[in-house]
Amino acid sequence: MSEAVAGGESAVELLLRAAAMVPAERYALAAIIVVSVFLYCFLELHVIGDILRGFRGGRVELTFHPTSEIYHCVASKCRSLHGRYLATPWLASPHLQTLFLGIYGMPPSFTYKRQLYTVRDGGTIALDWLLASDLEVADGFISKDASTPLVVVVPGLTSDSAAAYAKHLVYSMASKGWNVVVCNHRGLGGVSITSDCFYNGGWTEDVREVIKYLHDRYPKTPLFCIGTSIGANIVVKYLGEEGENIPVAGAVSICSPWDLLIGDRFISRKLVQRIYDKALAIGLKGYAKLHQPILARLANWEGIKKSRSIREFDHHATCVIARYETVDTYYRGCSSASYVGNVSVPLLCINALDDPLCTREAIPWDECRANKNIVLATTPNGGHLAFFQGLTARRLWWVGATSEFLSALHDSSYMHRQKANAHVLHSSLESSIDKSPYVNLMEDGMVAAVTKDGPGSDGSPSNHAVDEEQLSNEVGGRRQNVVSALNHNEKASGVGNESPAGPTKQQGDDIYGNKLHEIIAPVKRSINQLTRYQGRSVWLLAYIAFVTSWPFLGSLAFITFRKKFRNPLRAK
Repeated sequence: MSEAVAGGESAVELLLRAAAMVPAERYALAAIIVVSVFLYCFLELHVIGDILRGFRGGRVELTFHPTSEIYHCVASKCRSLHGRYLATPWLASPHLQTLFLGIYGMPPSFTYKRQLYTVRDGGTIALDWLLASDLEVADGFISKDASTPLVVVVPGLTSDSAAAYAKHLVYSMASKGWNVVVCNHRGLGGVSITSDCFYNGGWTEDVREVIKYLHDRYPKTPLFCIGTSIGANIVVKYLGEEGENIPVAGAVSICSPWDLLIGDRFISRKLVQRIYDKALAIGLKGYAKLHQPILARLANWEGIKKSRSIREFDHHATCVIARYETVDTYYRGCSSASYVGNVSVPLLCINALDDPLCTREAIPWDECRANKNIVLATTPNGGHLAFFQGLTARRLWWVGATSEFLSALHDSSYMHRQKANAHVLHSSLESSIDKSPYVNLMEDGMVAAVTKDGPGSDGSPSNHAVDEEQLSNEVGGRRQNVVSALNHNEKASGVGNESPAGPTKQQGDDIYGNKLHEIIAPVKRSINQLTRYQGRSVWLLAYIAFVTSWPFLGSLAFITFRKKFRNPLRAK
């Protein structure tokens, strides 16, 4: 070596000469190995892991409360939830599964029956039906007296009833003898936007109204609800908002994002996730382009066209239309993870730990474990809404698990049943609010419904001069609290048992009543204003009002009773 270097050849030239002596086949083999390792890591393939496990698949892990009857009496009977999941060998990657589902998916072939439903604000929703058997009547839908279970499916972001995974689910449930209806989002399924309201990741009003409509039309039919992806977030949020007062007998959540803020951070973290982010943004812009005349008027159309991520689209469109201050405010307020603790319906949640869109970091493990109504099933693999199994990839594992769970729930005595006296109309005011899509909030905190009937229920004309606020998810959630506050105020200002008295005593009572009303009126206004702006518990507000007004009420009571006791003492 020293002689060669001394002869004028450098070390670099010697290395190049030695490299030239290596056969080209070995370089090609090395390149193949490097590319294979890169693709294996980039695509998150798990073929080697499947081989090492003997193609048995990964075990399904269940999270539930130790004393949960939903697990011990329902989920424990489901073989799918106590077995293993093995992905299709040639789709042994979450990205390959998700991509294959979006491109092809091998969906079954059938035809829906469409029903156009108009919601209270004038929006139009396409309800696509697939019946189990010949239960159609003259209008083309199931009989009101039918007791066959009905499943309501809520699709994911920019998806409708034509999506491959939706068809897999609908066909599987119908083949089991159940009736299925897909509740498409506004502006999807080939239906135009007919109002100034668009759906978003936390918009539960449409699902709430459709389920109420189906329950009223088919009161004897057990209702079940299945949400997929962003539809799962909507369904779980709806279940948490309603609590016990809900006509749903059971529900299933598939690949829910759970926490939209964590999901937003996750989807912009790595290169492969940013690809998904851009792809979904393209889908959202395509959805916006279908309804450009309305969006160009309501939102920032130039910003929508330039959006390259979901967050940018939400900033220029969702937050503007739904009136959220920031994107993070929208994500925090619409995340279903905050509503898990209030779910009172038997709920099965399925998530894949390798989901490329919904990270495991957002799964509310502790909240699901604390709620006796929830069973959380997680698998090591599956992708997003895919879970293909078998060599031909014609089956989705989660579809079979969902069907098995709902069948076991339907055959058990643990289906949720809505209480008959859950909604008691305390006054005509509450009835008016329930029938109207708008609510007026007066200056003194009182609530008045605005309908198209003209005069109000009391015979006086409706006040259309007051600014109208369209019912959103927040107003819908606060409506019951506002009515309760009104009932409390009516009781507080009501008159007790009437008894005969002289003119002097009656005049004195009127004076004290007027003074008492003047003292309580500001407190009532404060309660109503706090209920409107803060959304706190009415009982807490009533307690605060009692504590703050007690010195005044106590003084009046002391003066009143002192005068009453003074006269008998003087007579003696």
